[in-house]
Amino acid sequence: MDPPIFYSKTEYIETDTGNKVSRRATIAGPQNIILGGKTIISSGAIIRGDLRRTGAGHAVVISLGRYCVVGEGCVMRPPYKTYRGNFNYYPMKIGDHVHIGANTVVEAATIGSHVEIGKNCVIGKFTIIKDCARVADGTIVPPNTVIPALALFAGSPGRFVEDLPESTQETVEAYTKRHYTRFQPLDR
Repeated sequence: MDPPIFYSKTEYIETDTGNKVSRRATIAGPQNIILGGKTIISSGAIIRGDLRRTGAGHAVVISLGRYCVVGEGCVMRPPYKTYRGNFNYYPMKIGDHVHIGANTVVEAATIGSHVEIGKNCVIGKFTIIKDCARVADGTIVPPNTVIPALALFAGSPGRFVEDLPESTQETVEAYTKRHYTRFQPLDR
């Protein structure tokens, strides 16, 4: 059994659906961000829900699934481009059981479920990461890259290294659930 990861109860806000969000994280435009439940947003993370398409009303800018972990110092911002002379942001969708390492910058269009992204990575604009993929620590993934399911990418620029085993889904799901269970308040 892994030892618990303790956090100060005063530093994290826990929602009704079990999300744990650090007060030291910057959540801009929270009305445009959806957290699926049992997701941990670590200290120093920056999630830019305020960067959205122009126009009235609410728009989902960043959607995270269940049991996601956003590491310390991560920056998540929606991808953008100029199309027919109009500058626009596009939504970012992240599946369930996604672990994003510390100090990683994410501008992906889509990240599937059961995905591990290492520390100090850059995920370029409009990248699509399929289910059960892994991005090694320090990888720079160029914009518009498609990372296939069950693939390990590494390097700068990020390239295919090897196929991952079929058991990756169960392994990552067990890891993210265990991480959430271990994440316990120090001062009860």
